Amino acid sequence: MIFSSMLFLWAFLPIVLFFYYIVKDRYKNIILLISSLIFYAWGEPKYILLMLFSIFINYIFGILIDKYRKHDKKILTVAIVSNLAILGYFKYFNFISSIINNIFAHTVIDLRTIILPIGISFYTFQILSYVIDLYRKKIKVQKNIFDLALYVSLFPQLIAGPIVRYKSVEKEIKKRNVDVESFALGVKKFIYGLSKKVLFANNLAYVVDNLITANVNTPLMWFIAICYTLQLYFDFSGYSDMAIGLGKMFGFNFPKNFDLPYISTSITEFWRRWHISLSTWFKEYLYIPLGGNRKGKVRTYINLLIVFFATGLWHGASFNFIAWGLYYGIFLIIEKMFLLEKLNNNKFKFLNHIYVMLIVIVGWVIFRVDTLRDAVYFVKMLFIYKGGPSYALLPTIFNLKLLIVLIFAILCSGPLQMLFKKLDEKYDNKLSRIYKNNLELIILPILMIICILELASSTYNPFIYYRF
Repeated sequence: MIFSSMLFLWAFLPIVLFFYYIVKDRYKNIILLISSLIFYAWGEPKYILLMLFSIFINYIFGILIDKYRKHDKKILTVAIVSNLAILGYFKYFNFISSIINNIFAHTVIDLRTIILPIGISFYTFQILSYVIDLYRKKIKVQKNIFDLALYVSLFPQLIAGPIVRYKSVEKEIKKRNVDVESFALGVKKFIYGLSKKVLFANNLAYVVDNLITANVNTPLMWFIAICYTLQLYFDFSGYSDMAIGLGKMFGFNFPKNFDLPYISTSITEFWRRWHISLSTWFKEYLYIPLGGNRKGKVRTYINLLIVFFATGLWHGASFNFIAWGLYYGIFLIIEKMFLLEKLNNNKFKFLNHIYVMLIVIVGWVIFRVDTLRDAVYFVKMLFIYKGGPSYALLPTIFNLKLLIVLIFAILCSGPLQMLFKKLDEKYDNKLSRIYKNNLELIILPILMIICILELASSTYNPFIYYRF
């Protein structure tokens, strides 16, 4: 089940909201837990047992860490190894087996048919943050297994994040209040996220998926790359917005996951704005424990490469993901060495922006393909001109609707928000806020209606980050 499906919008969500708000406070967590398990089981009935097992063993690890502080480091080590072993088997077994078989030039380990459980990367990292923060004494042990299960399985953020750290919702799991204003804010956030997904990401995905497999020329490859750059942002940020909006409807305040990354003027800034919850996770639980930037420049650069190697590998068991992670790690090292200072002092910020977007677009080409060989081929095509009669493909894809989608997608990926921000700063008064709120009362229902009509007329509705 996905947020942008008719089943979710017209059945699951209204039913959950109805029961959630008619029961007494002490039963609300039970309603959310049951709903979350149903939500996950709807798409993954087989692997719900795996998630429940993960919850149970980490509940035990948490109890043991809290009770036996003299041995808490050993218990934490076992907990981390156990969680990563589960994730590693389902996500990386065949990848590692293929590498070993290629090294020995024959089958040493037989490959297996392993279906990747939806959301395993996200909920594994969430529960790791719980046991690690418990070891660090930043949180109190959760002795109610049902409350811990709710934290891990909470359906708004279960499948594709944001990665919510336990300490950020620790109090809200015990008690939370939702007033009309916060509920309305949640609805608004959800509709904007749904619009990003349905109106922008879905339409751009159709173009990308149909053209990427065709024999295209260099100009058309750039067109595909730009479409995918926009698609990925609106797909993932749209999901995150919907998750944050749903959280607010139930009294949870999830962290922001995207902050207009495409307005960045450096790659360093880009990674402060893109997938914030994952970047923060790796910073807190890998980069800083490795020594961060406290042990000299060379060690800092090595730590960055390790972190972005892990970031790439987290996204998938493929060499192109590893290459994508190291690609960003190298640019971050270059910026730390000398480039960031020059970028910050550059008066012509539009040149910084061009630099960032060029790096990002090429990066997403590496990210999009299935193999490292394909990544090299498509990146070469971007910079070494390839001709061909590919323009014949455009009439089958390109139309007035796509043109409108592209224009608004570009505007809504940063420029429009920055314009509104400047207007707010210039005309920050009660009257302007009233006009803005009244305008949203008109825009939001219209967006919702358009989304429903779009969903009703199309069956093309994938979520990119479900594969991670």
